[in-house]
Amino acid sequence: MSHRKAARAVFPGAFDPITNGHLDVIKRAREFVDELIVAVGQNPEKRELFTAQERVDMLNELIGDLPRVRVEAYKGLTAEFVQRVGAQMIIRGIRDNVDLHYELQQANVNMAVGGVETIFLLTRDQFALISSTYIKQIVELGCTDMERLSRLVPANVAERLRCKCGAQNSKGAQE
Repeated sequence: MSHRKAARAVFPGAFDPITNGHLDVIKRAREFVDELIVAVGQNPEKRELFTAQERVDMLNELIGDLPRVRVEAYKGLTAEFVQRVGAQMIIRGIRDNVDLHYELQQANVNMAVGGVETIFLLTRDQFALISSTYIKQIVELGCTDMERLSRLVPANVAERLRCKCGAQNSKGAQE
């Protein structure tokens, strides 16, 4: 007989844009918790392509029907958001040793600031090289091939990327 405590976890990220790797972590992480909150935050070190609401909308289109998963935008410190929603842990995906180094630092900060544990999930091999930053660069440099983009991001995200970057590229050309 199991005496496991009910657990709520937060999977935070910018999700700008959401990738197939993010979706894989979301689907796998929910198997370990009673409730998973996919938390759309801001990274002050990165330029955002999509607004927070656009990212929430894309996530809801993709995972809104998954049981025990909800999407929520937040501002500020992740540890404070985790405390505010009553979660017990943070879930993070690790692609490589560079991610691990960065995520260990973040986990230590979240533990020190908020007393929040971080659980790491290794990404599957096919998603290890997928990065939102690289995807944005690929599209901004002209790749609009939906078949190729759909290897990296869900089809609805690929379409939004194509539209958003196409509009920005033509706006930049007019200036």
